[in-house]
Amino acid sequence: LPEKERTELKRRKLLLEVTLKSYWIRKGSAFSTAVARLETELTPEMIATGSWQDRPFKPYNFSALGLPPACGHLHPLLKVRSQLRQIFLEMG
Repeated sequence: LPEKERTELKRRKLLLEVTLKSYWIRKGSAFSTAVARLETELTPEMIATGSWQDRPFKPYNFSALGLPPACGHLHPLLKVRSQLRQIFLEMG
């Protein structure tokens, strides 16, 4: 359709434009039907036998934050001491 007719039909809500997207999926060079288990630790047995050279290892993520430390509680005497300190500081 010419642009003028298309805008007129859109204005009258008689035309609806739809965008279709399609994707082509192909097998890549690393395609495999079996799931390969990557090694996460290097053990002394692997070093002794030399089997570590043939096994794939999981890459390290050095930017990972890790687990947050478990939070504890203040000792009751430390809590009382900080409260007394605060009272005396408010008194001057």
